[in-house]
Amino acid sequence: MGSVPYPARLLLRVAGLSAWLWVVAQALVGGSSDADVASLFLWIYGWVGLAIVSALIGPAWSWIDPFSTLRDILAWFGRRVGSSGGAGSPVPARWGVWPAVAGFCFFVWLELAVDLLAGRLLGLAMVGYTFITLAAMAHFGKDSWREQGETFSVWFRLLGRLAPFAPEGPPESGVVRRQGFGGGLSTTAWSTGQLVMVALGTAAIIYDGFSQTAVFFDLFGTPDLLVDTALLAAFLAVLAVLVLLVARAVRVAAMGAGLLPVAVGYLIAHYLSYLLTNGQRILIALSDPLQQGWDLFGTAFAEPQDAWLSTSASWSIQLAAVVGGHIVGAWAGHAVAQRSTEVRGRLSQLPLALVMIALTTATLWSLGQNLVYLDAPSA
Repeated sequence: MGSVPYPARLLLRVAGLSAWLWVVAQALVGGSSDADVASLFLWIYGWVGLAIVSALIGPAWSWIDPFSTLRDILAWFGRRVGSSGGAGSPVPARWGVWPAVAGFCFFVWLELAVDLLAGRLLGLAMVGYTFITLAAMAHFGKDSWREQGETFSVWFRLLGRLAPFAPEGPPESGVVRRQGFGGGLSTTAWSTGQLVMVALGTAAIIYDGFSQTAVFFDLFGTPDLLVDTALLAAFLAVLAVLVLLVARAVRVAAMGAGLLPVAVGYLIAHYLSYLLTNGQRILIALSDPLQQGWDLFGTAFAEPQDAWLSTSASWSIQLAAVVGGHIVGAWAGHAVAQRSTEVRGRLSQLPLALVMIALTTATLWSLGQNLVYLDAPSA
């Protein structure tokens, strides 16, 4: 057991709230430029960066989470004016994490099918999600909603089963435990909803890679929103159903423990160079924080650099991430399946091995394809 020092936790909370306020400010008065922080904080640092940190280090989101910070601020103001606000009724147990899964599907659709990757519309979408989250926290209680309904909290906590550090008790305590890398894969219970979320996350990454290939372009061209939504939904549904079918043979816990490291490997392989390159746009945003054409620090026209990361180095990282994720997943899935009295014999684990090999092969194939680059729509 250990604890994250209070100053560090406070710094993370301030950083999360500051990022949220910055996105809102640009949504209200910003224009369209490379200084856009909605895509920078939500997609690059959040959807990708925090996911990698959650999987490889520990529960940073527990304190960065701006929605919980906003709720705490509102609760403090409520107490100051004599309103307790009530404790709320917990999320019904029968709901599981399905509310978070629904939100996850929305964000995947937003990222992969809707031309809403940047700018004011993305910022306004985040504001809308904030109102929904705060209303749900008020009704069900902050901790209950974070546990079952808030998409980012549920997703990052799932990824954290792979990390060497895990939260112990409420985030306010700052207590973390050392569980060893991958320790949470086999020691924490799995629900069907959690498995579906991991399956959807895996499918989304594979679809994102495939949709950028020349093969996809030759088959579908540049699909409009309706067609792209249908293709994405079909791809996600097929993989989710496949995973659930395999889970019937090896059980949900073994399938989840096997698939999660594979998903993390794909995440790193597909998005790490994107994070390291496009994350440099923070220099542009700092010089022009409200997208008013300012150049406060002389970096408003900086160009993200990627020459330092050679093609061979990038491919080596991608290969190591995909194969490494597969190895850890195969070990974890096998270990959990072996402990189950309902999974007997090695042949019963064959479906798990086959689906993981098929997914890894598909990912390595898509990484090696020629990509099609299209002009991004203006935000």
